Amino acid sequence: MRYQDIITIEPGKRGGKPCIRGMRITVYDIFSYLAAGMTEKQILEDFPYLTAEDIHACYAFAAEREAQATVAHSETSV
Repeated sequence: MRYQDIITIEPGKRGGKPCIRGMRITVYDIFSYLAAGMTEKQILEDFPYLTAEDIHACYAFAAEREAQATVAHSETSV
């Protein structure tokens, strides 16, 4: 699975935030639900148009973004 095939960024949609498959649900929305205590299963039940792969793509997207931020921070600290 390549998160790039699932996570989309469109300037006119949700303020350019990363969304799932061009829909209006953002990566941030998914992590907000998880942080509030919802399980992946509960999210998938509440949003039947989402898949487990969509949620896993959110994790992959966030992990890569964190890695890039860490590298950028390291480069500016030198």
